[in-house]
Amino acid sequence: MSSPLRALTVDLGPVEAGGTFDDLASALNRAEALCWVRRGEGHLGFGEAARFTTRGPDRFIEAEAWWKQFTLDADVEDPLQHPGTGPLAFGSFAFSKTSEYASRLVVPEIVVGIRAGRAWATQLTADGRRPSERELRAAVGRWTAKPEPAASNGAHLRVRPGRLGEQRWMGAVASGVRHIRAGELEKLVLARDVLVEDDGGIPRERVLRRLASAYRDCWVYGVDGLVGATPEMLIQVEGRTAQARVLAGTLDRRDADGAGPGYAERVLAGSPKQRHEHQIAIESLTTALEPFSEALNAHDEPFILELPNVFHLASDVKAELAEIEGHVPTPLALVNALHPTAAVCGTPTKVAGDLILELEELDRGPYAGPVGWLDGAGNGEFGIALRGGVLEGTTAARLYAGCGIVEGSLPEAELAETWAKFRPMLEALGVER
Repeated sequence: MSSPLRALTVDLGPVEAGGTFDDLASALNRAEALCWVRRGEGHLGFGEAARFTTRGPDRFIEAEAWWKQFTLDADVEDPLQHPGTGPLAFGSFAFSKTSEYASRLVVPEIVVGIRAGRAWATQLTADGRRPSERELRAAVGRWTAKPEPAASNGAHLRVRPGRLGEQRWMGAVASGVRHIRAGELEKLVLARDVLVEDDGGIPRERVLRRLASAYRDCWVYGVDGLVGATPEMLIQVEGRTAQARVLAGTLDRRDADGAGPGYAERVLAGSPKQRHEHQIAIESLTTALEPFSEALNAHDEPFILELPNVFHLASDVKAELAEIEGHVPTPLALVNALHPTAAVCGTPTKVAGDLILELEELDRGPYAGPVGWLDGAGNGEFGIALRGGVLEGTTAARLYAGCGIVEGSLPEAELAETWAKFRPMLEALGVER
């Protein structure tokens, strides 16, 4: 008989300047840390208590079943009982059911979190040991301690073309537009990759800290080699409330420099092409979420999301979840229903997905797949793994960026948009462009 999972959560008190850490980004000092951070709050994971991997079309359902079984008889001491305390797993899932990438849930031994200005920590054991508060506090100190300064990278940086060069990728965009004009589909999302190499090594923790500092309004994620800062929330579940943030429509901030106030709104909200692309993305999400909801609310008008690299046309969606067969749907059950949305695939989904495989000539792996966390009480957050990349060994990072293609898309403009979307990771890696 296997040992039960045990979890102990301890309140570490209010976060204060000059304390052990004043936000989670300052505690990101270990290369292997699991990460989910926004505006200095969220979760960091250290060590590994358990791991589950899977592939194929049932990857979300299989992961959900494993997590339910893993936490079924958990012995949990959690005086706080808010989302993210108690047993917690970080997750990263492949975009495609055909991908060779192993979708995964990783259960850390130690979780350090901040919520509403208060810090807390959880220790998880899967070998029958009972965690102790003294042991947990000592572990937090070890995992978050600042190391000796490392040598700066950047002296040997190179950016190489990915699997499709720029010209071939623009040819793929033109081909996608032809399929759309032929009436085969409304929207197609095409991605491409570039490879960044640094012979001096890529410090993963520093990449995450830079992203967390520069992109505070994004969700900064790190699960194994997958790192990035996504502005797009696929689904956030807290109790019976679910929320999502949908983005479709992009303007490079450099194109807006000197244009005066209101320029982004005029270009994005005033563009029939951008509004059409955005509406497709909203309808894709709300249609999939509706069967799980008692009430569903989306903004009548999208708003402009202002980020350091781009402006986005954005909408927030909120739903009150319905009980289905006596249970509120879990985050992974909702992810299974929602992914892939039109924002990262296209519409109709099957036609767009098949065309992506034909035109992109790459395995997206975890890019544009769900990434985030879930706890043992049914709460969780899964963003879409955008504005990120996959570290390949210690000296290379493969970055991904994609664009929504509609009838009015121009290949040269879409190529420029991919470079704007590469910018967060390029800057975090020390590349100036």
